[in-house]
Amino acid sequence: MAFIELVDEPNTGGRLIVIGVGGGGSNAVDHMMEARITGVEFIVVNTDAQALERARAPLKMQVGAVLTKGRGSGGNPEVGKQAALEDVDLIRETLKGAEMVFVTAGFGGGTGTGAGPVIAEVARNMGALTVGIVTRPFHFEGKPRHDNAKAGIEELRKCVDTLIVVPNQRLLEVEMVNKSTTIVEAFRMADDILRQGVECISGLITMTGLINLDLNDVRRIMSNTGSALMGVGSASGEGRATTAARKAITSPLLESSDMSGATGVIINIVGGTDLALYEVNEAATIISKAADREANVIFGAVIDPDLTDEIKVTVIATGFKTDEERAQKAVAHETGRPMELFSFEELASTPAFARHAAGKKMKVAHTKSNEKLYKENLEVPTFIRRKGMQKVSCEHALGDA
Repeated sequence: MAFIELVDEPNTGGRLIVIGVGGGGSNAVDHMMEARITGVEFIVVNTDAQALERARAPLKMQVGAVLTKGRGSGGNPEVGKQAALEDVDLIRETLKGAEMVFVTAGFGGGTGTGAGPVIAEVARNMGALTVGIVTRPFHFEGKPRHDNAKAGIEELRKCVDTLIVVPNQRLLEVEMVNKSTTIVEAFRMADDILRQGVECISGLITMTGLINLDLNDVRRIMSNTGSALMGVGSASGEGRATTAARKAITSPLLESSDMSGATGVIINIVGGTDLALYEVNEAATIISKAADREANVIFGAVIDPDLTDEIKVTVIATGFKTDEERAQKAVAHETGRPMELFSFEELASTPAFARHAAGKKMKVAHTKSNEKLYKENLEVPTFIRRKGMQKVSCEHALGDA
């Protein structure tokens, strides 16, 4: 439970590490260092020795020197993966003692997309709370990079506690972007979104604020929660707290505009010395109402003397229910009792007479993973359908090491 505590000492929250993987991750770390994020260690990882020389991070790790001979991965995620596996012992040694690890990268290329999941899995297996914060490419970057990013994101999802994906294309919908925005500015904006994600979470632990939280509070919200959404908003003047909060929960950066399924929410509110308690309450209330009724909500409030008449709100929503769980909850709300639903796998493999005997309703939630089964003809006899079903296995990044 959050409590108000006015203290002068720095808030120590254990060893927090931010690892920028590949060129995009290294650029993001450079941007975070320029913004002077405190309380975290910065590391960059790359196969490209020249790129590492240009990086500002105090600790630089070259991986795959034998495989790539100190050059880049050529945009091939498999090369990036094998490069990380070549130096997996070095990665373990570097992460020893870390309590929280952020893995950040621009997905779509080779090193970040391929090595990111390997590094994340190492961190998580060592007991660190592991958070992936990555970008999805702009449309103009082309289909190969989009395909790489899609596959890499699915692989990374298996290896982290929480995954935040920022779709770069959505930056075009942000107020500050217009026709005169240069491509360099656009990529810096993407770096800044990654910075805000890291700063929102780490700041709750490391920054001294009006409302202080520790790593256990954050772990409770982010451990084993899968995909997450992040939204940011800022406002000045009258009603600034409510305006900033509403902007955060309707941010173009949210891959989905629906936060209603979130069972965990982190709110970080930053304001000047004039930040009022009722404003913190207003913002937190608006955001809490947008999440699940039973959501676990934690929030921090930090004073930044450099802010005048402006409030910044960052929201990270986690723990989204599956489509099947949402369907069951909706029926339970309407009828007062839960509905038993067949999964598509059950529907495709269970004879009709057995389904009727079980007394389950013939209603199945539609998910992307079930689209193929949707198209199958369920009038085909069960024993034939069974022959066509394939068992899906989840392969971890280190599974074939």
